[in-house]
Parts: sequence; structure tokens; C-alpha cells
Amino acid sequence: MTAVINIVLNVLEAVGRFVRESIEHIGFATRSFLTLLRLSPGAFARPALISEQIHFIGNYSLVIIIVSGLFVGMVLGLQGYITLTPYGAEQKLGQVVALSLVRELGPVVTALLFAGRAGTSLTAQIGLMKAGEQLSAMEMMAINPIQRVLAPRFWAGVIAMPVLATIFSAVGVMGGYLVGVQLIGVDEGAFWSQMQANVDVQSDILNGVLKSFIFGIAVTFTALFQGYHAQPTPEDVSRATTRTVVIASLMVWGLDFVLTALMFNN
Repeated sequence: MTAVINIVLNVLEAVGRFVRESIEHIGFATRSFLTLLRLSPGAFARPALISEQIHFIGNYSLVIIIVSGLFVGMVLGLQGYITLTPYGAEQKLGQVVALSLVRELGPVVTALLFAGRAGTSLTAQIGLMKAGEQLSAMEMMAINPIQRVLAPRFWAGVIAMPVLATIFSAVGVMGGYLVGVQLIGVDEGAFWSQMQANVDVQSDILNGVLKSFIFGIAVTFTALFQGYHAQPTPEDVSRATTRTVVIASLMVWGLDFVLTALMFNN
């Protein structure tokens, strides 16, 4: 009986420790996020820093975004046609492809690709700067590394994400058009007219852009936070890079559920 009680107490102790550490970590991350926002106006005083990071984050992610968007749109066109044909609704293919992309797949897949491509680069870059004591050197010169290094990268990621998601959705629509209209033979007029008639700018497109904007905040901050607070060793920097992909991906899926419930519940 005593052994059972000890096991139960050990389990409760482990659960309590996990909950306490999780709350402490969330509070620390929230305080770091608010500090980043508070110091952000200093980054906008030097827009060249932000534009340089937009090029690094956005331009270097463009190829994988375009290729992925094209193939996702082609798959949607093929699967949508196969699904709609038994109901005689293949003329709705343009609507199905467009809504799937602008509402869900565009923002979500772009955020996941962004976390894997740009997020890991940011974490590794910041982590290596910390390991090389470059951030400490900035502090010795009375330069705030959060304002000088983190803030420009944060806002560059926030700005680049909606642009990349829009490109992904646009290329995906063209991929669906190539398969549905050019390859399978769906009427071209019906494809575009159904899309124009049933895709609303405010409730569909703008909500999708808002989703990608929120995903950009979550993914970019996660990458910077993991890199900035990693231990200055190669092993921990590599672990921080892995944590960035895992945490950012889970945050994207969780936020997607919440945002979808709030935006498209009618």
C-alpha cells in the first residue's frame, strides 16, 4: 500500500513540476515578446535593416514557396475534379481550389515552410551570434541586441509572411487551372466565373491574409526566442533549431484551429 501511495505522489509531483515549469516558461516568453514590441520603434528608425532582412527571409524562401504552391494547386485540381465529378459539379472546381488555398492551405502551408526554411535560419543565426559572443560585445558597446538584431528580423518575418502566403495561393490557383482546365478539360469560363462569384475579398481573402500575419508573428518570434535564449554551445544551438520547427509547427496548427473557428463559423 505504501509503495502505491509513493508512486501516486511521485506522479503528482512530476505533473506539478511540469505545469509549474510550463507556466514559468510561458510567462518568460510573454515578457520577452512584450520587450521586443517595446523596443521595436528603434528598429523602424533604420528601415535598411528591415529591408535587408526581408530580402534574406522572404526572397530566399520564394523558390520553395512557388514550387510547393504549384504542386499543391495541381493536387487540389486533380483531387477536386475526382471528388466533384460523381455529383456533376466539376464546374465548381475553381471555387473549391481557390477557397481551399486562400482560407487554409495558403497561410498554413506557407507558415510551415517558413518555419522550416526561414525559422531555422534565424534560430541558427542568432544562436551562433550568441555563441560567438557577438551579442555580448554589442551590450559592452551600449547597443541593445534586441533592438539592433532581433527587432528588424522580427518585423521582416511579419511583413514577409503575408506576401509569401499570397504568392503561394496565387501560384496554387494557377496550378489548379493547369490541371483542371488545360489537362482535364473543365470549362475555362466556368472555372474562373465560379471562383469570382464565390470567393469574397473580405471574408475569404482578407481573413487568409490576417491568418498569415498572425502566423508570421508566432513563427518569427519562436525562432528568435529559441536562438536568443539558447546556450552558447553548438549542441544547444542545434537543439534550439529543432525546437523552433516543432514549437512553431504546433503553434501554427493550434492557431489555425482557433482562427478558423472565429473567422469562418457562419
